[in-house]
Amino acid sequence: MRFETGQIVVRRYRRGPWRTWAQPMRVVRDDDAGLLLWAPEGGEFARLVDVDGRTTHDISPDRMQDPKLKLHTWQGNDVLILMPPGAGYSVWWFFKSGVFSGWYVNLEKPYVRQDDGVETTDLVLDIVATPDRTWEWKDTDEFAEFVGHPLYFDEAAAAGIRAEADRLTKLIDTGEFPFDDTHTGFRPDPGWPLPRFASGALER
Repeated sequence: MRFETGQIVVRRYRRGPWRTWAQPMRVVRDDDAGLLLWAPEGGEFARLVDVDGRTTHDISPDRMQDPKLKLHTWQGNDVLILMPPGAGYSVWWFFKSGVFSGWYVNLEKPYVRQDDGVETTDLVLDIVATPDRTWEWKDTDEFAEFVGHPLYFDEAAAAGIRAEADRLTKLIDTGEFPFDDTHTGFRPDPGWPLPRFASGALER
């Protein structure tokens, strides 16, 4: 079942038994090209944090002390996220004060639909690209550290993630979709309120 334009859905990350991230987002489009979601600055999100303030960027969740999803406010930019069906990545368009400021490629497992949103697993490696398509890797040390960890990926899976990332950098270099002008002029419906979690959504 596809989601309706304007509907609030929750985009979630899972790592083994732990929910590591959840963010309510507005559906812009849901069709054969993928699920396109919008989250403005000021909306809610939640991430897994332990008693020492560490997140999954700092440590694997199995080593966290009493980790819990903690509610935060999305700050710094507005973001449009495309999750193509069956893809091992999502593409993010960042906007500052309504102006496109660059792309972010998040390597992740193909998403699974739920009745109130979608769930995926972050694959750690990322790509950041400026509007002129100058790009760089992100989180490479973290990616290397988790190769072989049972909650993450083995050497063969890591090689596949790197190969997909290399393919995407070539699309950035040549300015092919989704790294052309598509969505760079996006404007949300001005009547959309900030996306917030529905009651009980963080317990899902």
